Amino acid sequence: MKRKLLIGILILLCFLLQCTVFHALAFNGIIPNLLIVLTASYGFMGGRKSGLLTGFFSGLLLDTFLGEAVGFYAMIYMYIGYINGSFRKAFFPEDIKLPLCLISVSDLAYNLLCYFLLFLLRSRFQIGYYFVHIILPEIIYTTAVSLILYPLILRIDQKLTEQERRRAKKFVS
Repeated sequence: MKRKLLIGILILLCFLLQCTVFHALAFNGIIPNLLIVLTASYGFMGGRKSGLLTGFFSGLLLDTFLGEAVGFYAMIYMYIGYINGSFRKAFFPEDIKLPLCLISVSDLAYNLLCYFLLFLLRSRFQIGYYFVHIILPEIIYTTAVSLILYPLILRIDQKLTEQERRRAKKFVS
């Protein structure tokens, strides 16, 4: 229960930071996608189900406040969390290369899906412009911010896991 509450608070906190603080720190209108960092992190740290649920609630929050149709972002984030959960067995907390790569690829996938589903279907064919001016800067900015945010998420998750293990030992002994 404590883990679910903490993930909910982290989702809300990342959403608020993304929509307020990082809008003030935007570079040419580009802000980092903190919810992608959170969803991907809980995917490869906790597995498919954890990534899927974190992604669903992150996307649902975006749909509620920023989306045109409820469920669009929730579906994209769910898939991103689920796919990142497939890398749980390859995940080692000490190694930051895999998380950074997965977060970058997740942000790329998110932006490409948004382009194809929101712009291409409306006959806007400027993929080169969109890639150079929006996708690539967002990936770089998100990856740079994840160098700070990911270790915090990892530390919070490790402390919570440690508390759960201690609590479980009390019941076993």
